[in-house]
Amino acid sequence: MQTNVFVSLGILVAGTIATAAFVDEYKSGIVWPQPPVIDAGPAPTAPAPVPSDAIVLFDGKDLSAWEGGEHWPIEDGAATTAKGGITSKQKFGDCQIHLEFATPSKVEGSGQGRGNSGLYLMGQYEVQILDSFDNETYFDGQCAAIYKQQPPTVNANRKPGEWQTYDIVFTAPRFAENGKVEKPGYITVLHNGVAVHNHFELQGATSYTEPPKYTTHADKLPLHIQFHGNATRFRNIWVRENVDPLIGKKP
Repeated sequence: MQTNVFVSLGILVAGTIATAAFVDEYKSGIVWPQPPVIDAGPAPTAPAPVPSDAIVLFDGKDLSAWEGGEHWPIEDGAATTAKGGITSKQKFGDCQIHLEFATPSKVEGSGQGRGNSGLYLMGQYEVQILDSFDNETYFDGQCAAIYKQQPPTVNANRKPGEWQTYDIVFTAPRFAENGKVEKPGYITVLHNGVAVHNHFELQGATSYTEPPKYTTHADKLPLHIQFHGNATRFRNIWVRENVDPLIGKKP
């Protein structure tokens, strides 16, 4: 199933970079209100602390925890996208994810052509990464959107080149033996410390060409960070798996 997931990712990337003119883009037809622009506060001067129970996927030194990481140059504690996406060697289900990113300080292009990347949970549920500072695009495709499903409640973007944070709590979908969805996936996203999705119910996997839909998959799958042709930087990426509630016993 993992192969199919990343074949789909390849189709998505190809459709949005090189062959967009040859595919039919899926559009939901929903008319979204524009998310209000807010000031989320100053950019962090240093990476956020790492909890003691976190699984560190990038500490600023190497990307050995990722397939394809050897293609991303690392300088001053940050990795820059290049040549292709990277996929975590470890697989995750329910989890908390922290990552820090910075879109290019030199503004080139517009809309989806500025600082475009994306974080794919389980390789298929995308939280969009984009330079959405004074850069309008379709609202369910702007930074911090659940791509093609839901815009963020507010636009909390910092200026190009400044460090930004995602803190994400993810509940993976559950499937019955017959392949039907027993429970959908849910996602909470804080962008620069601001809640922009609160326990949002995922409608299915991300696609550029068709409506979101679920396909049966394993309980745990890798994370994926997209290369979309823009030199977006990343640092301080970690995951916590201790997110499920404790189950007590009555006396």
